Amino acid sequence: MKTTTMRPVAIIAGSRTPFTKSFSHYSRTTNLELITATLKDLVKKTKLEGVQLGDVATGAVMKNAEDWNMTREAVLKSGLHPHTPGYDVQRACGTGLETAAQIALKIASGQIEAGIAGGTDTNSDIQGVFSHKFSWLMMELQKAKTIPEKFKIISQINPKLLLPIFPAVKEPQTGLSMGQHTELMVQEWKISQAEQDKLAYESHQKAARAYEAGFHQDLLFEFKGLKKDSILRPDTTIEKLAKLKPAFDFTGKGTLTAGNSTALTDGASAVLLGSEDFADKHKLPILAYFVDAEYSAVDFVKGEGLLMAPTFAVKRLLERNNLKLQDFDFYEIHEAFAGQVLCTLKAWESPEYCKKMGLDQPMGSIDRNKLNVNGGSLALGHPFAATGGRIIASLAKALAQKGSGRGLISICTAGGMGVAAIIERP
Repeated sequence: MKTTTMRPVAIIAGSRTPFTKSFSHYSRTTNLELITATLKDLVKKTKLEGVQLGDVATGAVMKNAEDWNMTREAVLKSGLHPHTPGYDVQRACGTGLETAAQIALKIASGQIEAGIAGGTDTNSDIQGVFSHKFSWLMMELQKAKTIPEKFKIISQINPKLLLPIFPAVKEPQTGLSMGQHTELMVQEWKISQAEQDKLAYESHQKAARAYEAGFHQDLLFEFKGLKKDSILRPDTTIEKLAKLKPAFDFTGKGTLTAGNSTALTDGASAVLLGSEDFADKHKLPILAYFVDAEYSAVDFVKGEGLLMAPTFAVKRLLERNNLKLQDFDFYEIHEAFAGQVLCTLKAWESPEYCKKMGLDQPMGSIDRNKLNVNGGSLALGHPFAATGGRIIASLAKALAQKGSGRGLISICTAGGMGVAAIIERP
């Protein structure tokens, strides 16, 4: 069996659409349109028109049936050489980071020299589907040969079967939404609305300052008349956030609101990864390096917090790389909900929780001044599969601006899963 020495994986560039609230700027825009435009911009930005890459991996969570080969279709319109292959991935909100980890492994092992990873999501183009029973009846109707047989099948169709079914952001195992599960988490960890509102406020303020400094502008491109993220509210205040009503728990205990939870968002992102030789050959600067990734899951059906899985992924990732939680210059913890981030931070500080993870000591606290320094998902938006690419490109740029350092990425996902990664600039 051939053995291959793992080689460094360079993060070269990133592109994304501005993120916007669903059912607004990108209404009647498909996932294929979003990811195609993003790939086109990335290819143009890096002057890779006509170049054959080793592979392209993207994905979507809210995906239409007609997009069964979405990535390959986008590649064919991207400007890359048509011999460039592409494939689809789906790991809920971890999709964008998952695609990057897969492409990085292919580069590290020497299978390919370069590839693109990314993701897209739009709730503005959700496809309704008919029930299985209706589809089965239609297939039987096609096979029926006599008029009586056809009428017998048609007679089984009632009005309810004619109503399309739309995707719901609920966990099939519990019937609860992600917000409802997070309410259970913040109650368990005793996280107040005031704490959640403070984190949300800080996210908006950090994102606004980053925009003023010109940080985000070259990471995104104008799309359908939109030049910047439209969810950002630099004028929000703690007082305004405190007045918002609960969005998921209406029993009087609810603390999650529209202000401290991510809005339904449309958008797409992509990152170019490659070997150092590829970057040199194409005269492309290296922003940072994709070092390692880890995955995890929790048994939320039996009471573990739905969005707590990243705590385990980060723990194993640090152990494998002989690092402590404090050994980072930047922390990019996806803000699905402010409460989720705060529960994660509190869990790492908890002796009891860390003991359950097999540790003798708590992992400890992080420097909150290093957390989501250019704004997080609460301020910028969260198109499910696009968040990973947005975070990778942003973190790589932050490390490049600093000149050196290390960053930790942590993303929670539906289904009680988590994805984490380490990015470095020596």
